[in-house]
Amino acid sequence: MRIRTTIILITTVVTVLFLVFVFFYFKSQLFSKKTELNEDVMVEKITSMGKLELVKYSMKDVLEKKEIRHILPDKRILFVAVGEVTGCIDLTKVSKSDISISDDSVTVHLPKPEICYAKIDHQKSKVYDISGDWFPGDTQGMMEDIYKVAEKRILQNAADMDILGKTKENAALIFRPLLENISGKKVGIVFK
Repeated sequence: MRIRTTIILITTVVTVLFLVFVFFYFKSQLFSKKTELNEDVMVEKITSMGKLELVKYSMKDVLEKKEIRHILPDKRILFVAVGEVTGCIDLTKVSKSDISISDDSVTVHLPKPEICYAKIDHQKSKVYDISGDWFPGDTQGMMEDIYKVAEKRILQNAADMDILGKTKENAALIFRPLLENISGKKVGIVFK
């Protein structure tokens, strides 16, 4: 009887250990996560770049937009936009005819400065308050509108701060010494 009890006890312990092993083995198999990412990249267009960035304005702008309503409470959003605007010159527009050489000087006609890009940094920009939105689509619409307004305001603020004038100034500061060292002549920078 004792041997029989020992055999049953050993069989039970082995069975329990086996079941515990099977449980933990299959648990990791059943509850494990596997992430797959499939990607197909297609190049639509390759563009040669010739724009020389000469100045970048990094800005913050606090915007509050209200929609005043007669019956319902006013809709309001408070937004801090963080963005940047870059001024550049497109050097692909410079041709041989834009460079005039005389005995003691060189004159280079550069294209007008332009704004390369203006963008809002979505990671650093933040909505601080939204009020008066009664319907689920209101919040989304308000956020989309404030981002559009912020992009326009960042661009307008850079224009008000004369980003294109600063781009011209920086172009002269960079090109004049460079071209004078290369040519050994006095260099004049003129913008078209």
